[in-house]
Amino acid sequence: MNYAIVKTGGKQYRVQAGESLLVERLSAGEGDKIALEPLLVRDGDQLAGIGELGKATVSARVVAHERGPKIHVLKFKPKRGYKRRTGHRQELTRLEVTEIKLGGRAQTKAAAKPKAAAKPKAATKSKAGSAGKPKAAAKPAAKAKAKPAPKRPAKSKEGDDGS
Repeated sequence: MNYAIVKTGGKQYRVQAGESLLVERLSAGEGDKIALEPLLVRDGDQLAGIGELGKATVSARVVAHERGPKIHVLKFKPKRGYKRRTGHRQELTRLEVTEIKLGGRAQTKAAAKPKAAAKPKAATKSKAGSAGKPKAAAKPAAKAKAKPAPKRPAKSKEGDDGS
């Protein structure tokens, strides 16, 4: 199964070749081919992550420019005579993903395991080298105590003259 996670218009989408999707309006014209920014690509058992995305490409064709459904916005404040009624329709572009390519060698799950096992060994070497030096204990930051709010004098009633 080949798929990719792409980013466009500040959102992320999971796409496959031949799939159609709606994204926020792009400046490309109808029929133009565009390249989408891949965040992750999977090609069969190969998985390209952050390090190998420079070789991955996701291309798409602009099918049409559309507008989304109308969203009604109502504002109302009771007892004040305030009423506002507005609407909004989002500008959208329909894309058809034409091709997902993963070039070069991709990372597999089996290749990732030895790297994870190598990290603890490096950590034990650094501990062995610094065994003769005592580490300074980190002091926790003292929390500032919140001061209570000052008390206000009691308000006098209208008929109370204090005499």
